[in-house]
Amino acid sequence: MCSDTTRSLSAIASDNDYDPNSMPVAKARDYIRAFLTPVKTVERVHLRAALGRVLAQPVRSTINVPSHDNSAMDGYAFRFSDLEAGTESTLKVVGSSFAGKPFPGAVGSREAVRIMTGGVMPSGCDTVVMQERVRAAEGRVHVPAGQQQGANVRYAGGDIKSGEVVFEPGQIVLPAELGMIASLGIGEVSVYRRLRVAFFSTGDELVPIGGTLASGQIYDSNRYTIYGMLTRLGVDAIDMGAIRDDPSAIEGAFVQAAQAADVVITSGGVSVGEADFVKQMLAKLGDVLFWKIAMKPGRPLAFGKIGQAHFFGLPGNPVSAMVTFYEFVREALLVLMGVPQPRPLPTLKAVCTSAVKKAPGRTEFQRGVLEQGSDGQWTVRVTGDQSSGILSSMSRADCFIVLPDAQGNTPAGATVDVQLLAGLI
Repeated sequence: MCSDTTRSLSAIASDNDYDPNSMPVAKARDYIRAFLTPVKTVERVHLRAALGRVLAQPVRSTINVPSHDNSAMDGYAFRFSDLEAGTESTLKVVGSSFAGKPFPGAVGSREAVRIMTGGVMPSGCDTVVMQERVRAAEGRVHVPAGQQQGANVRYAGGDIKSGEVVFEPGQIVLPAELGMIASLGIGEVSVYRRLRVAFFSTGDELVPIGGTLASGQIYDSNRYTIYGMLTRLGVDAIDMGAIRDDPSAIEGAFVQAAQAADVVITSGGVSVGEADFVKQMLAKLGDVLFWKIAMKPGRPLAFGKIGQAHFFGLPGNPVSAMVTFYEFVREALLVLMGVPQPRPLPTLKAVCTSAVKKAPGRTEFQRGVLEQGSDGQWTVRVTGDQSSGILSSMSRADCFIVLPDAQGNTPAGATVDVQLLAGLI
């Protein structure tokens, strides 16, 4: 590991609140954030290829949006000063303006133009009345009293002005951003290169899909959930398979992963009974900042660096691996991708419909299902068995019920914090 990082680790180790074997959730997030080094390489890509990527340079408009004054309604355009005060006004209809087919001439005194939504405002007109509010007959339109000057007009540059910065660096390009950039006539953008993340599982008990399970063995599911979570984030995921419990094999996998990727993620091998072995092996390659989090599920979580690659050691239990990914790894990867301030998982208050057992001392993330009653009140219920090995609890859940470390048992009817998982799991 580089000397600058070593000095930083030493400084953290001298902190009176620093405990690598029992790190509070909030403090762990802060420490992780302090050691992240985002990618800097910039690529120029076609707009469609930018979906899910992070902008590296500002997107600046070279046009006004809209590019011209236009109507916000189907109706009639006219000069407000032609209306008679306090009474109905009659105007002569001299033409029409459709979106893409503007009225070609100028509008004279006491004249009006039939106009459709998006139609260019004719020269001389400054107001539009909705078609539902007028009477039209024999080439004339009767406009009732009470109109307001400038009504139903969208002005050039009202949304975006020429020269305005529309998106700053660090913005993730989602479908709305694609459309927005396309509306400016921009076909290419500068984005950061994709983050490369290598991941593998460890354990002699793991069997690949298609294999035959012997006594005490399980299928390697964690690599599939990790692959899915990484792919949803838009990184280049490098699957290095399952590595047997052999010091040289695991060390070789770490070396290869650190050389190929910006981030190395493992599952398994960091719980009690295995941590000393992994610590000794990683001591040859880099530094680990902490090994355990004061949380449930997911207590055995390691974070550090291997060479220049960031390292996350996730627990082997399937639920724990997913919870720690969403609570720590997701935000860290977004920062590394170039997003300076990732949005946290949305949180709301809900009434818990059943009692929840909990001992003080750790933050708990119980899997829950949100429901909204006819009165608009949100309620939440646990998915059932909250064991860290019950992966089906994640499949059934659409939220985490977040119980802070100081909280004990929660009675039915209590209001709790809920993190939304919709769109993530």
